[in-house]
Amino acid sequence: MKEAFNRLPGPLRGAIWMLGAATFFATHGPLVRMAATDLDPLAIAFFRSLILFIVVLPWLMRDRGAVLRTKRPGAQVLRAIFSMSGLVFLILAQANLPLAEVAALTFAQPLFATVGAALILREIVRARRWIATLVGLLGVWIILRPGFEIVDPLFLLPIASAALVAASNLMIKSLSAEDAPNTVVAWLIVLSVPVTLVPALFAWSLPGPQTLIWLALLAGAGLIAHQCLVRSFAAADASAVLPYDYMRLVVTATLAFLAFGEVPTIWTWVGGAVIVGAVVYIARREAAAARDGEN
Repeated sequence: MKEAFNRLPGPLRGAIWMLGAATFFATHGPLVRMAATDLDPLAIAFFRSLILFIVVLPWLMRDRGAVLRTKRPGAQVLRAIFSMSGLVFLILAQANLPLAEVAALTFAQPLFATVGAALILREIVRARRWIATLVGLLGVWIILRPGFEIVDPLFLLPIASAALVAASNLMIKSLSAEDAPNTVVAWLIVLSVPVTLVPALFAWSLPGPQTLIWLALLAGAGLIAHQCLVRSFAAADASAVLPYDYMRLVVTATLAFLAFGEVPTIWTWVGGAVIVGAVVYIARREAAAARDGEN
């Protein structure tokens, strides 16, 4: 079966892997919500990181920690702080807000990456990509509809999470120029434990047996989702597979309805579609620019 799968066209394999990633990422919110009935969200972030660290520890120790050798330890620490802060904000949002709306807002991450690439990395971003970014941010406005109704301040959490994860992902580009990809991943996994421990200490409690199951599923789903994501981008261009990430909203909304009776508004779907459309356009422009040697 593996050989038959590998014979499929790259874009089809990429689409299948992306659908798998979207499905496992979509379980994150419901699992957080289940764990949050017994555990503070700040503690959830820590125990998720701790379980994931324990799971990958044999891999980290296989070559006596050689995978952790880095030329830029300070940048690795800073990236971990960005990434784990984004995770904490995301878990806080998923524990307290409608899951479909949180999922839709997290699609804005590549939009913030475009802004960061221009302002921080000094990349040249041409007019069409700026227009697409503004259209994507319009999608965020459609979901929140400020001025038409009162916006819960907690909705700043998923937006801040998207911005922090975008900053973390931008750092991967510079880190990968000097360190191996496995080194970048290993540092994040190791540092996730102390970084998430700090806020968890302010709401410390131990999970019960049932909550430990939810946390283990949370860590496992995250690990599988990232494995699928990496394989998706390895099989095909980002512009070809990113549209399938929209399935994450569909699966999240379905699980939220079945488990918690949450019904997303039509504006969540419209805004999410606008954001995803803008992100796909930006990905296509980046692919075209890479082929043409432009920005």
